[in-house]
Amino acid sequence: MKISLSWLKDYIDVNNLKIDELEELLTQTGLEVEGIEKFETIKGGLEGVVVGEVLTCEKHPNANKLKITTVDIGEEEPSHIVCGAPNVDSGQKVLVATVGTTLYPEGGEPFKIKKAKIRGEASFGMICAEDELGIGTSHEGIMILNTDLPAGTPAAKYLNIESDQVIEIGLTPNRSDATSHIGVARDVHAVTGNKVEWPSIDSFSTTNTTPPVKVVVENKEACPRYSGVTIEGVKVGASPEWLQNKLRAIGLTPKNNIVDITNFVLHEIGQPLHAFDVTAIDNNEVRVKTLPKNTVFTTLDGEERKLHEKDLMICNGNDDGMCIAGVFGGEKSGVTEKTTDVFLESAYFNPDYIRSTSQRHLLKTDASFRYERGTDPNICLYALKRAALLIKELAGGEIKGEVIDIYDTPVEPVKVNMKYNNIDRLIGIKIEKQKIKEILQRLEIEVSNETDEGFISTVPTYRVDVTREADVIEEIIRIYGLNNIPLGETLSADYLSSFDEKDPGKIYTTTAHYLAGLGFHEIMSNSLTKPQYSEAVEDLNSEEDVVILNKLSEDLG
Repeated sequence: MKISLSWLKDYIDVNNLKIDELEELLTQTGLEVEGIEKFETIKGGLEGVVVGEVLTCEKHPNANKLKITTVDIGEEEPSHIVCGAPNVDSGQKVLVATVGTTLYPEGGEPFKIKKAKIRGEASFGMICAEDELGIGTSHEGIMILNTDLPAGTPAAKYLNIESDQVIEIGLTPNRSDATSHIGVARDVHAVTGNKVEWPSIDSFSTTNTTPPVKVVVENKEACPRYSGVTIEGVKVGASPEWLQNKLRAIGLTPKNNIVDITNFVLHEIGQPLHAFDVTAIDNNEVRVKTLPKNTVFTTLDGEERKLHEKDLMICNGNDDGMCIAGVFGGEKSGVTEKTTDVFLESAYFNPDYIRSTSQRHLLKTDASFRYERGTDPNICLYALKRAALLIKELAGGEIKGEVIDIYDTPVEPVKVNMKYNNIDRLIGIKIEKQKIKEILQRLEIEVSNETDEGFISTVPTYRVDVTREADVIEEIIRIYGLNNIPLGETLSADYLSSFDEKDPGKIYTTTAHYLAGLGFHEIMSNSLTKPQYSEAVEDLNSEEDVVILNKLSEDLG
């Protein structure tokens, strides 16, 4: 799972932590960091490229199509640059790649700017076109800027180039709560105490009228909660740069503003969403149900799939499938550039149903990844309102009718009886009661009915993996820090098993086969060599040399 550092900072202040300190913090809490990569909206971040002002522009004495310019790039002396662009002229603001800069051109190989002599004239840098900088495809001439920025200003500032650090976390299956940026922020808060800021949904409002789309949940075992709302009059198009950059940073390809918003909220808070084109919802009715075995359904990838009788489906009023619930959308109900009205879904699906369906159809998606591990049933409405507000902001439209929320049997937080003796026994040391209480409060685990012997802990519904006393104790120790548990003066262990003596020949053979299987080639070279090589090494005793009597040549003695 990928977490963008700049995106994480939208919810929690980590500016006091260096990236390696944050890496260590996350790993110690159980979110093992497997790597950190640099992400740039333009490769190389245009480092070394600056705004320049062309002071003079004259014809090259030895080439008709070249010009000699002097360019102010914010240094003491102007730079002397030979330029072949037909549109270069004095007085222009341009982008200049200084000596030592590496450029990553559009559709070409990277190259480094060096001092050069072009037709007898020295050149220190390059005035750049769009394609040479990798920000476009045009090569008709150099980029001419309309800016008041002074010469020497980094091009990244002019073009709003963003750079980011992306943290790759090897997420264990039990930590479904950490499949989002806010989920990771919660763990950072538990260790540092820095406050987590959730985006506000206070401005959400809708008309108090009958919802344009009706919802019927037929299989409530598979779908304990289903929420939805309709947004009419949206304009589907490209997302703004900030949204596209956030998705690109974690490896997602932007589609359109509606789909991008559902992906954004998914990775923001961990709740999958799905947007339907209202025109595909026959009879303006959504039905959550299973369909007969071997019903053919065409998914977004254009593939026809035969359904199992336990595959939960989102259907329209005619019982035509529109989406494999929690796994993959359908070909005919997705949002396109022609969509004007959207029905937005936010649901809680039974993890067992989603896991089985995902495995049957060999479909692994960002949504199924979360649903099959267990999402928070009590975050559906927040996610729905958050996404609806973003759609209204970025795609226009109006939220119509009351929010639908079918939730017959609310999921209650788990209550666990805790004993201090058991906490001390499993951790191995005695932690102060106030410290235990502080850790649990930061984990949003409520402490009540306190006595000298123990207390009752109430676990939030987003922690689906914490159901027993041992689980709560594990939470305490991972935040307290395993490294803070001192080792005893002596360490001992009893071995009940016997171990075979190692066979060097077997180890050699196994290793050779392993390396060969990885693509290595084994070389068996001739062990015979020149006698002169042995004589040249002072530490070798010539009397111990093994000499070949019938040598083929002096080189093989």
